[in-house]
Amino acid sequence: MDTLSSSFLQKCSLTPFLPLQFNTPIITYAFSSSSTARTQLHITKQSKSRQIAGTKNHSYLLANLFKSLDGFICDFVDPPLRPPTDPKLVLSGNYAPVDELPPTVCEVEGSLPPCLDGAYIRNGPNPQFIPRGPYHLFDGDGMLHSIRISRGKATFCSRFVKTYKYNVEREFGSPVVINYFSAYTSLLATVARYTVAFGRTLSGQYDVRRGTGNANTSLALFGGKLFALCESDLPYAIKLTSDGDIITLGRDESFGEPLMSMTAHPKVDKETGEAFAFRPSISRPFLTYFRINADGIKQPEVPIFSMAEASLVHDFAITESYAIFPDTQMVINPKEILKGKPPLLVNAEKVTRLGIIPRNAEDESGMMWIEVPGLNMLHISHAWEEDGGDTVVMVVPNLLPVEHVLEHMDLVHSSMERIEINLKAKTVARRPVSGRDLEFGVVNPAYVGKKTKYIYAAEGGRVSSRAGLVKIDLSLSTPNSDDCVVANRLYDPGCYGGEPFFVAREPDNPAAEEDDGYLVIYVHNENTEESKFLVMDAKSPILEIVASVKLPQRVPYGFHGLFVSEDDLQKLL
Repeated sequence: MDTLSSSFLQKCSLTPFLPLQFNTPIITYAFSSSSTARTQLHITKQSKSRQIAGTKNHSYLLANLFKSLDGFICDFVDPPLRPPTDPKLVLSGNYAPVDELPPTVCEVEGSLPPCLDGAYIRNGPNPQFIPRGPYHLFDGDGMLHSIRISRGKATFCSRFVKTYKYNVEREFGSPVVINYFSAYTSLLATVARYTVAFGRTLSGQYDVRRGTGNANTSLALFGGKLFALCESDLPYAIKLTSDGDIITLGRDESFGEPLMSMTAHPKVDKETGEAFAFRPSISRPFLTYFRINADGIKQPEVPIFSMAEASLVHDFAITESYAIFPDTQMVINPKEILKGKPPLLVNAEKVTRLGIIPRNAEDESGMMWIEVPGLNMLHISHAWEEDGGDTVVMVVPNLLPVEHVLEHMDLVHSSMERIEINLKAKTVARRPVSGRDLEFGVVNPAYVGKKTKYIYAAEGGRVSSRAGLVKIDLSLSTPNSDDCVVANRLYDPGCYGGEPFFVAREPDNPAAEEDDGYLVIYVHNENTEESKFLVMDAKSPILEIVASVKLPQRVPYGFHGLFVSEDDLQKLL
């Protein structure tokens, strides 16, 4: 959800003002080759003053000066904070941050299926420091919560993604990078914050070329590597040790130049091993699409010049032949910053579109834009082709009303819709698949880009805390149908989860039924303040819980997760 911070920093990075003699923080990564399971991360440190601010003896004086200026802005320049950016409200309950937890053995209730040997990892925001000023949920540092399973036993671990931002701020002992989703409280406060950021960059205390992202959104496995991702930076490679610990290997710049970023939602074709991705920008081209081959090597980029303005493109979809991008009413206009307002806004006059391009395109000549009025989404649950490729079908949660998306997500209803696009006639047919409030829709990962029967989605609740799960049977969707939900589970009172993940019971069996597997998820009990890892039977009409793991530490509500099999963990580069 970090399109803004990525694009703005790419264009306003202060890079031309960086004098070469300034010695910015140096972090180098070295890996032990003696054992894959024992790979360790080593941070090579210079003296503390050199690591933070080059060779200048007054580095700590500067650090304290900038910290004091930050405090002054928060205390005397910011207007009273609104609820969506007041950290006392945003970070209450199970949205509050937790400390890192080393690998800890867990208590298992029931029996964990053998297919879960591996690790379920979920990403989410967890600020390293309690914010003194405005804070938005999307601003937090990335923390990975992993449960590693082996022969029915479970080990839990929580670790920050050790981004460049995280490491520098940890050295300072306070925040350094602007919270881009919440910094724009007034014109005076915005100017003051960017002036301080300019000073930090000019003095060499922070080098934006080395990344500004917090890697707090999702995870992806492709090209033999496991990544933590967000839209404000390039991916960070991570690794799990044999005992369940999580190691950050470092920022992977093979997917772009130092000031570039990449989507937090790459799509992986299980059959070909290819990954598909994009990067947004606040200047033309506003969207750039690219493929990554099975070896993890990025292919030539395809700039999309036909996108007319910077739009919040958080997710996209692939089919066997196409990639599909939304162009919604949620737009980015940096000129709003000059008014002391957030650059992310809703343009109610804009007609939303879907852009469809051949997924192996070498240029945008094959891009087709189809108008779909009133269709606004952050996530796309699934897409596939029918009629020999003449029709593209999508299932998406449409955010209604879109005006509340940016600041009042609790007032938004996500209506799950089926969208059928006739590519020859350029016509669109739409119908709901359920009237419930549904988000975070997922499918069996083996079916990415292919026609599916089932989608699993989180139901009701708040931004990233949902009250239950549903199973949708898309074969029941007709022009006269109104609800295709065939199974659901509401959690116990006071319990909330987020996005589920589907794990096949027999992943290597091509004859296995699509829903023959399990749904896994973290669920938190707000009454007891305890978190659990739940395993549910995806074929059950009540999504029956077959195993539950009591976790040794609370898991804050977060975003997207991934299951990685033991075989894949052993193959990580």
